[in-house]
Amino acid sequence: MNKLLIGILLCSIGATASASPWTVDSKNSNVNFVSTKKVNVAEVHHFNAFSGQLDDTGKFALTIELASVWTNIEIRDTRMKELLFEVGKFPTLSLSSNIELAKLADIPVGGTSVMDISVELSLHGKTQTMPVTVTIAKLSNKQLLVVSTQPVIVNAANFGLTSGIEKLRDIAGLTSISQAVPVSFVLNLTR
Repeated sequence: MNKLLIGILLCSIGATASASPWTVDSKNSNVNFVSTKKVNVAEVHHFNAFSGQLDDTGKFALTIELASVWTNIEIRDTRMKELLFEVGKFPTLSLSSNIELAKLADIPVGGTSVMDISVELSLHGKTQTMPVTVTIAKLSNKQLLVVSTQPVIVNAANFGLTSGIEKLRDIAGLTSISQAVPVSFVLNLTR
């Protein structure tokens, strides 16, 4: 009888532990985007501050602090924060999705799976639903690596960012800045 009680107790502890949320380890993750100016000059930029979590119901949420944009040129960072993102009014980008936890559980440790998911992206006061393909690697029972299988193309017009891009183009004296921006990510999740 005692062995049965101990077994039930251990199973319930194991179930509780497996239901703990996955948290994005921002120090070992990255979110990058590419800007293109003067038709064929492309540069890679990233964000330094973001956080996210996948809860035990399959709800995934990621928040990016837009003031953490890093382009390797301080004046450009400031201009992007003020003229493009308008961080005083719109400080964050948020992304949410629902993940099928059964598919996640089916990935063996050391294995990968490609998943097509639908995400809701909120940026600059606008929200769009977009398809995203990710590759998920289960590094251990406590660590996942989620990588964009292909870049996600964010169109500035869909998020009310066209006038901000034009302001940046004008102030920098550029002939053009692309309004289609490829975004890629590598997210390390732990629990």
